Amino acid sequence: MASSAEFDIVVYGASGFTGRLVAEYLATEYRGSNLRWAIAGRSLDKLAVVRDAIGAPRDLPLIAADAGDPASLETMVSRTASVLSTVGPYQLYGSGLVAACAAGGTDYLDLCGEPIWMRQMIDAHEAQARRTGARIVFSCGYDSLPFELGVFFLQQAAIQRLGSSVARVKGRVRKMKGTFSGGTAASMRAIFAAAANDPDLLPKLRDPFVLTPGFEGPRQPPGNKPLFDEDIGMWVAPFVMANINTRNVHRSNFLLGFPYGRDFVYDEMMVAGPRDTGEATAKAIIAANNKLGAQGGPKPGEGPSKEERDSGYYDLLFVGLAPDGRQVKAAVTGDRDPGYGSTSKMIAECAICLRRDTPDIAGGFWTPGAAMKDALLKRLVDHAGMTFTIEP
Repeated sequence: MASSAEFDIVVYGASGFTGRLVAEYLATEYRGSNLRWAIAGRSLDKLAVVRDAIGAPRDLPLIAADAGDPASLETMVSRTASVLSTVGPYQLYGSGLVAACAAGGTDYLDLCGEPIWMRQMIDAHEAQARRTGARIVFSCGYDSLPFELGVFFLQQAAIQRLGSSVARVKGRVRKMKGTFSGGTAASMRAIFAAAANDPDLLPKLRDPFVLTPGFEGPRQPPGNKPLFDEDIGMWVAPFVMANINTRNVHRSNFLLGFPYGRDFVYDEMMVAGPRDTGEATAKAIIAANNKLGAQGGPKPGEGPSKEERDSGYYDLLFVGLAPDGRQVKAAVTGDRDPGYGSTSKMIAECAICLRRDTPDIAGGFWTPGAAMKDALLKRLVDHAGMTFTIEP
């Protein structure tokens, strides 16, 4: 979309819980800047309530747009350089908007953790997005940005310290305080429902290379049961977001031209505890994971209080293993709860980085790290409360 567009960014879904947090972040952190933005959703009345509640200017534009009304989506897309969508599950509400952005040459960013739908959108619209120049960027929140950029950051350090990238990386969630979003839980339920209705989708759900069309790499660790990780000296348990994060990490390697190697192996797990007590904790983590996608879990629009969001955090460890036994370790941390406080800052900064810092990225379907690389990493450190460090 040309710079003559009316808006730089439209936050679509701003009356929802996460969309409101994104809008509040922009209203607070970019007040008085030259950022041209608007908020969109089904109800102008609800959007006006949000605008007033977050302290945005009274003249902040409000746009009526509904996933069930393709004409309204096309009108919204025609007015902006980029759309930031928090309206999920995306497989239920996102296809029309992706199609409109790909056709109109408008950039699109979301928080998607639904790999089958993502692959469907890539297959359907990649060629058109390349023609029109639309940059379609999935997974700009906790799934999967800290993990994708964590591996990218570690691989840069491996090149400097070891002389080359490493073909084996372990992602480990050391600490995390906060809840997953209701949108994440709803997306999981939608994924399970789709697979139940169409058994042909099950192989794609299990495929670690579902987001790398035409490429299939080596066998990956299943990550579906507790184990003792000798490299960190701790028990680890399955991590509920690994099924999307690992796919995005492999797609990033694919989009960048395989700098991690075509034989790259990557898995993610949660640190449960030391040798004597960690196995029991790991089993408790599995039980908690099983409840996340249950019908009684959090609902879209629900979320923690500001105090709970502000007291949340996460600490991720990435371990790169060289064939000769040498290791490189990197840590990624965030200063808010992962599902809301940190995610809302991440996707907002992704949208600004794509617009301001990396305007020459070609059209097509991207992971945020592959598209924006060091520029995004720097912006997240400078503005979004994240850290990237190399550990001894």
